[in-house]
Amino acid sequence: MSGLAPSDAARLLAIARASLAHGLSHGCALPVDPAAESPALRVPGASFVTLRTAGQDLRGCVGTLEPMHALAVDVAENAYRAGFHDPRFEPLGVEEARRIELHVSLLHPPERLAARSEAELVAQLRPGRDGLVLRLGARRATFLPEVWQMLPSPTEFVRALQRKAGLAPGSWSEGLEAFRYAATAIGGEGDA
Repeated sequence: MSGLAPSDAARLLAIARASLAHGLSHGCALPVDPAAESPALRVPGASFVTLRTAGQDLRGCVGTLEPMHALAVDVAENAYRAGFHDPRFEPLGVEEARRIELHVSLLHPPERLAARSEAELVAQLRPGRDGLVLRLGARRATFLPEVWQMLPSPTEFVRALQRKAGLAPGSWSEGLEAFRYAATAIGGEGDA
């Protein structure tokens, strides 16, 4: 993913933007024909699309953790869901959609971390680089690598993610699984 050509990165941003517009006019994600896309955008990929207001406030963030569709399709669906189906926010309106900044994160394959305690998990994290997934039974939550900008302490990063997953912060449960991943970030500043 890190070797994505600039033209492919620009195309993914265009797909995400077009999917928001399509959602406004048709109430669904932009249909994307993978066969019409470059080879890099046809391969299965996992992505997150983050929407921010001009003031950089979060306005939606939805994604997939595992590759299930062609990357171009995944980005179109996640952009639509971030704009219209993130349960934390009302659906985007026409005026707001024009001003929204798009960020697309392309997730690299996850690596399972062997940790038997919070301290062992924290010691393995690479602040600023790692995205993290915590899973315990049916509970699962993730933070993208960009969350380190708001939570630079590894301990606070883990504890905030535990809260997001509905787990008690600072506790360690038998069976808790942790996976780290890198992500290639594209977009922002009006999609530049």
